[in-house]
Amino acid sequence: MALEVLYRDDHLVAIAKPSGLLTHRTDLDRHETRFALQLLRDQIGHKVWAVHRLDKGTSGVLVFALDGETAQALGHQFEQGQVDKHYVAVVRGHPPLAGCIDHPLVRQFDTYEWRDKAASFPAQPAQTRFRRLASVELPVEVDRYPTSRYALLELEPLTGRRHQLRRHLKHIAHPIIGDATYGKGRHNRFFAERFGTQRLLLACTRLAFRHPRLERTLDIRTPPADDFLAVTTPLGWREALQGV
Repeated sequence: MALEVLYRDDHLVAIAKPSGLLTHRTDLDRHETRFALQLLRDQIGHKVWAVHRLDKGTSGVLVFALDGETAQALGHQFEQGQVDKHYVAVVRGHPPLAGCIDHPLVRQFDTYEWRDKAASFPAQPAQTRFRRLASVELPVEVDRYPTSRYALLELEPLTGRRHQLRRHLKHIAHPIIGDATYGKGRHNRFFAERFGTQRLLLACTRLAFRHPRLERTLDIRTPPADDFLAVTTPLGWREALQGV
């Protein structure tokens, strides 16, 4: 498969990662054979370094470095919270029009790491700003109510904890649709049946950061993927996504 390249120079390359594709090889899905890092390397004929990652189900802007020095410098910006990140998500319910989720999260480890050590780490600070872009109430009984409510959110993680957005939305009882781990199975199945979607409805639409080698700001954007729009368009949310 050919990956869509959003930006490239001598030091960095950014792609629009599709949902269902891992960023790189991981024991979390040891049977998977396709990875964005490997596909991009083969596509451009150049070694690439991952400086951050998107969950397998998340689509959107994903940046790689073309040399180790750039990877280290940009990775530091991600670690220090110096990267401006914006996402959109479809969630269950009608959250407030805007707010900030300030809820510490316990550190999560990969399966190959010593899990017992997690108990020795206190919960880490984690904050996510959100803004409701649109909402809908469908005359369908999915759970225990005669109608079902859903909303389109813009999300801005101010910290970078693993699965932060998915865990934070679950914490405020508005889980992301399509999230098999933190979401609600009945609502996930309803969207699969109604819209034919099997993906996590979370997309990274923008990353802005200081270029570590050229000393200028990069603002890389991409609209949600077609399989995301296949859900939001029938819900009447096309205009709500303009400019996000």
